[in-house]
Amino acid sequence: MGNDVMSGRVWKFDHDISTDVLSPGQYALDPVDVRKLHVLESVNPAFAPEVKPGDVVIAGRNFGCGSSRETAPENLKALGVACVVTESLGRLFMRNAVAVGLPVLVCTGVHAAFADGDNIEVELATGTVRNVASGAELQGESLPPEMLEILDAGGILAVLRAQRGA
Repeated sequence: MGNDVMSGRVWKFDHDISTDVLSPGQYALDPVDVRKLHVLESVNPAFAPEVKPGDVVIAGRNFGCGSSRETAPENLKALGVACVVTESLGRLFMRNAVAVGLPVLVCTGVHAAFADGDNIEVELATGTVRNVASGAELQGESLPPEMLEILDAGGILAVLRAQRGA
């Protein structure tokens, strides 16, 4: 994943998307196969039924704000979301996303540079984000090597299993 380029369809959301919207409380005790069906349904009811593996979520400021629901990034990953690129992230959401192996990237200007349905290319190792149609290229904050290693392994549990087996 480090030097790989991810490409997919953009699902664009506004600012202040909370973990409550990413993982609604009424489904908190349900298995992930049920929880994932309700991701972002109060903001865009078409998202969960129509998102395809490899699609990318673009959002404004403060994505993943709110409570520390570990299920928020887990649900996005279960839907096949390849990456979340946003103006800014909730600190706990970012940690939880990397822990479950969901790539996240902070990129100033990304919200204005994309429309819903655009095609995007994201290179995590360099933080490069491209709008395929317009040719616009943005420079996000590349992730530290330690986070890229965790993402490459598929999440922190995979890293710990590999260390334990070593």
